[in-house]
Amino acid sequence: MPRKPGSKQLILEFFLCNIGKVLESKDIQKASGGVVEWARRVRELRNQDGYQILSHRDRVNLKPNQYLMETITRLPAFARGISKETRAWVLERNGYTCQMCGVAAGDPDQHGGNRTVRLTMGHIIDKSKGGDDSSQNLRAVCTNCNEGLQNTSLPKPDRIHLLAQIRRATIQDQESVLNWLLQKFNMEANKKK
Repeated sequence: MPRKPGSKQLILEFFLCNIGKVLESKDIQKASGGVVEWARRVRELRNQDGYQILSHRDRVNLKPNQYLMETITRLPAFARGISKETRAWVLERNGYTCQMCGVAAGDPDQHGGNRTVRLTMGHIIDKSKGGDDSSQNLRAVCTNCNEGLQNTSLPKPDRIHLLAQIRRATIQDQESVLNWLLQKFNMEANKKK
């Protein structure tokens, strides 16, 4: 008896039959056989298998529950080589906060209903552009920021450029940055006590 295809394979076949068409999340879930973890399978197709599946974080003309596969061309998939020790060290170094938007692990996820923020490892220089899995090339990023970052992330600003940006900001924005920094470092100081 032939083996029934898994949800990931069913989703891939659905995308391949609809190249260039905007697909709704409800239709993807239906194509998966109704599995709850359909979004995880889409991320696996994107991140592990190299399929170029775009979401609203990649394209402004896509709505939050829409996806698009424009081409069957796959990007090279990379082996996951980040050890638990490196991951823990990077999270500690980055104060358990997203280095893109500043949210902390466990904060309420503004994009996810009742979910809390989860942090993952993001590459400063993408692996497709020669980056590696060393701790110097990794930073903590929330899953929302990481999902839209693929091959589009800016390099981390140095102190001089960061201060120049803050100086050019409005007083209100400067106060917001100050309050965020005070909160972040007060929390870290309390953790060390």
